[in-house]
Amino acid sequence: MVAFVIPRDAAGRFRFVAIQSEAGAMLARRFGIRPDDPEAVAVVSGGMAYFKADAAIAIGRGLPGWRWVILLKAIPRPVRDFLYDCIARNRYRLFGKRESCLMPTPEIRSRFIATLPDLASAA
Repeated sequence: MVAFVIPRDAAGRFRFVAIQSEAGAMLARRFGIRPDDPEAVAVVSGGMAYFKADAAIAIGRGLPGWRWVILLKAIPRPVRDFLYDCIARNRYRLFGKRESCLMPTPEIRSRFIATLPDLASAA
C-alpha cells in the first residue's frame, strides 16, 4: 500500500506507521487492530479507524485523481470487503511484485511514524 500511495501523494498528506513500532502498537490497541496481522491495512482519520475496503476508499479520497472511489460506498460493506479480500489475496498476480524495496529519501522517511512523540507531532 505504501508503494502505491507515496508516488501519488505529492502533497504528503499520508503518514505511515508500522504495526511493530511503538506508535503502531499504541494505535493497534486504541483501534482494535490485530498486531499479529502484518497484512492489515488501517487508515486512521478524524479519530476513526477504517479497515479493508473502507481503508482503500479513504486512501483514494485523499489522492488526486482517485476521489471517484467514494462511489464504491454504494456497494454494501460485506460485498466491498469480500472484493477487497479477493484483490488482496491475488495482488501479486494482478499487479506484480517488486524485486526490491523502495529506498526512501529523507522526505519519504519523514512520513513514517515510529515513536509516540512522532505520532503526537503528526496529529
